[in-house]
Amino acid sequence: MSLITSAITFATVVISGLVPNASMAEEATCGVTAPCEVESGEYYIALPDSPASDEQIGAIIYLHGWKGKADRAIENKALRNLANELGVALIVPQGVGGSWSYPGSPSQDRNEFKFFDELLADVSDRFPIDREKILLSGFSMGGSMVWNLACYKGENYAGFAPIAGAFWDPIPEKCPSPLTNLYHTHGVEDKTVPMVGRAIGANWRQSDVFDSLDVWKRQAGLYGTEPTSITAGELECDVWSAEGEKLELCLHDGGHSMKANWIRRAWLDLANTKHW
Repeated sequence: MSLITSAITFATVVISGLVPNASMAEEATCGVTAPCEVESGEYYIALPDSPASDEQIGAIIYLHGWKGKADRAIENKALRNLANELGVALIVPQGVGGSWSYPGSPSQDRNEFKFFDELLADVSDRFPIDREKILLSGFSMGGSMVWNLACYKGENYAGFAPIAGAFWDPIPEKCPSPLTNLYHTHGVEDKTVPMVGRAIGANWRQSDVFDSLDVWKRQAGLYGTEPTSITAGELECDVWSAEGEKLELCLHDGGHSMKANWIRRAWLDLANTKHW
């Protein structure tokens, strides 16, 4: 074979797509073992072994707590088993320095609202994710980030399941986004993020969880209304709802902890509410 023929053959292979370019190779390896990168940061994603749909699938986005590592969280057996059981993707973004930069946070290293917009766009470009079926959950500071995304970017998600983290001071008087479906879980013996809030150093304060709830109650016309009380395993829950808007506070007897079952419960309730 001549050099000219060889060159033509190689060019044909490249044009036909048999030899992937660098970006295609990067995309192919992005997921569990290597992060997917967007302009403002990175995230990991695990697709289910048995998708719930033959086409697009739902997703649970999980935000780690203080000093958390996304590469470790994506390998968490309880979270992976949960996503596999539900047939959805598990997505774990990485906070800058293991923290999240929401209003009132000691960390102000990134425009998180921009980052999560980039993440959602990238996820839907790379993977078969149904943008209408995304539950956002998080623990501790990750839970506080969830509250802020629900407040300022709520239209981008089907529901929210924050655990052991709410707004920090100053609490917003009103949220730009309408109340959708928010399932908050907290331990009554939590000393790290107490229900009544606490000061962090001289300049920051975790807010009272009930004050955070009142923001949504006032906005949704639920303030002063009596909730429906239910028992869900170890959780005692108060539920406020009106015209498809649901606000839920579930308490357990423990401290600062997270269980995948609490996220599972939120997903199943959300799926039932949305008739998925």
